[in-house]
This record gives sequence, structure tokens and C-alpha cells, in this order.
Amino acid sequence: MRPLLRVTDVRKYFPIREGLFVQKEVGRVHAVDGVSLEVRAGETLGIVGESGCGKSTLARCITGLYPVTSGSIEFDGDPRREVQMIFQDPYGSLNPRRRIGSIIADPLVIHRVGTKAERRRRVQELMELVGLNPEHFNRFPAEFSGGQRQRIGIARALALRPRLVVCDEPVSALDVSIQAQVINLLKDLQAELGLTYVFIAHDLSVVRYVSDRVAVMYLGRIVETAAGEDLYKLPRHPYTNALLSAASVADPDLSARRERIVLTGDVPSPIAPPSGCRFHPRCPKAMPKCVTDDPRLLAQGRPEGGHLAACHFPVEPGERLGSEKAQIEQESTEPHLEKGGGT
Repeated sequence: MRPLLRVTDVRKYFPIREGLFVQKEVGRVHAVDGVSLEVRAGETLGIVGESGCGKSTLARCITGLYPVTSGSIEFDGDPRREVQMIFQDPYGSLNPRRRIGSIIADPLVIHRVGTKAERRRRVQELMELVGLNPEHFNRFPAEFSGGQRQRIGIARALALRPRLVVCDEPVSALDVSIQAQVINLLKDLQAELGLTYVFIAHDLSVVRYVSDRVAVMYLGRIVETAAGEDLYKLPRHPYTNALLSAASVADPDLSARRERIVLTGDVPSPIAPPSGCRFHPRCPKAMPKCVTDDPRLLAQGRPEGGHLAACHFPVEPGERLGSEKAQIEQESTEPHLEKGGGT
């Protein structure tokens, strides 16, 4: 089946310039550096990684907010209307001087959809759909809580009936109890409207709960991708293994028994990425080959399983990694995300 979204060898570099009157390019930030992925209709692809790995830049490339430096992004439809975005900050993404009815209606106005009365009805329908009081469309953002503001952002993203919604860390700025409500709202909307999500986050428990497949990014590249449960049960890239060891665990007894894998050194600069495997300066399995040869994403385990990892020496079943060979447990855990009312 043809994917809804296909990203092929996408690169996004930001120039670094010096000079007061005549500026000269002296370097580039390799924010996204050769990413390829596919998203099928109706699924949720989770993208995880440390801050600065290029997740949000990739999201903005997919939605067209950033032009790509090279590569291609193909969408099966009209990307101007059918690809929308939910932003991370529910406070900064809403203009405090405008009423929320106008904010939600912006996509309809820009694309000249309906009359003024029809747009108002559509806005109130969207507000009710996301759990807001439709009679509050004349209020300003300051009159709403953080969770309610994010619901406003979700309503705006749904105004044009998109097929693909890019969620750029949509719950990271919210309290834990409100996170659960917004996540469950997104899952309910997906089931009701047939939406496809690209869900970006750094909280691995949240990504596990919402995602059908997961892609792990490091320093601008995808280093591992697999079905959600396959990746969590048996991560093959050492970086993924380290991320999972640091993930929050609901069971306090299990959390007490686990030892976190502590990576040595800092994340290298995206201005001058390391040669070979970009993770090798911090990798507990690094060998001379990792310094010189850039690994490709290759199938791990069953080829039909779709589990890919870019590693010369992938983690084997039963292998334990960590500083001073610290042992970790890979037991399955589910995040405590209960349904709840709107706030």
C-alpha cells in the first residue's frame, strides 16, 4: 500500500554567518542530515530522541514551515490543507490579543472556506469536539488553562479536516495529569476522524502508549526504527538502549532494581558531526570501524519485521550495556494514562 507520507534523504542545514556589513557563511548546523521514513494512513509514528537531535526541525520540514536543503517530502494529497501541526507551547502558539474563535478560524479564512456564519458554526463544532465550551469562542487565551489552550491548538489543527497531523511534543509543557487527558483526546480523535499522526516527544512512556511504530533520532539522523513493542522489548541500537534505561517506570520496585545506562561525554556539535557513526564518541560498544565507517539502517532479526538499526555492532538479545557494564532489565511497563475530563 502506498504510504500517506514519504520522506526521502531529507537534509535541513542552517547557515552560520559572520560579518557586520558583508556576511560570509562560515559553517552550517546539520539539524536534519539524511532522514528517510514512511508513514502509512491511520497509524501513529513516534519520533524520539534527546533535545537537539532534530525532531522539531524534521516536523517543520514535513509541514512545510521550513524548506528542505535537499531531499524530498511526498504527501498523498494537498499538503497545504491536509497536513497540520500541533505545537509544543500552548502559551506561545496562541496570540494573546486575539479571541480564540478567530484563532481557530484562521485556517478557514486563509483558505476561504465558507461564509462568516459557516465559519463560526465550524469553530463551535471544533470546540465541542475537543472538549471546550462552544459558547466561549469570544474569550481570550489568557482566560484558559494550559490544557485548555492546547485543546484550542488541536481545534485549530483540525479546522481543515486534515489527514496527517504532526504533534510536536504536544504535552511536554503540561502537568502530568493534564498530559493524560490530552493524549487520550488525541487517541479518541484519531479513532473518530481517521487521522494519521507523527508524534514527536522525548517521554518514552508517552510515545509507547500512542505509537504504532517508533523512530529514534540522534544528531540529525534516524538510528533505529521498529514497531513500538518490538523496539521497547529488544532495542538493537546502543543509543536506544540507553534512552530506555532512563525512561520513567510506573512500578517503584522495578524502578529501584533497574540501573540506568549513563552515557559518557556530551552530545557532539551538529556544526561538525563526528565521522563514521555519530554515536561512537559516547557508545559503550564503539570499535575502530565505528570511527571510520558510517553505518546504514539495516534489518535486525526477521527481515519482514521492519526492525532497522544503523549500527555495526547491534545489541544482541540478552546483552546488557552500560557504564562499567551496568545491568538493566527490559521488562515491559505501561504508562499510567487514565481518561479524564477537560481542564
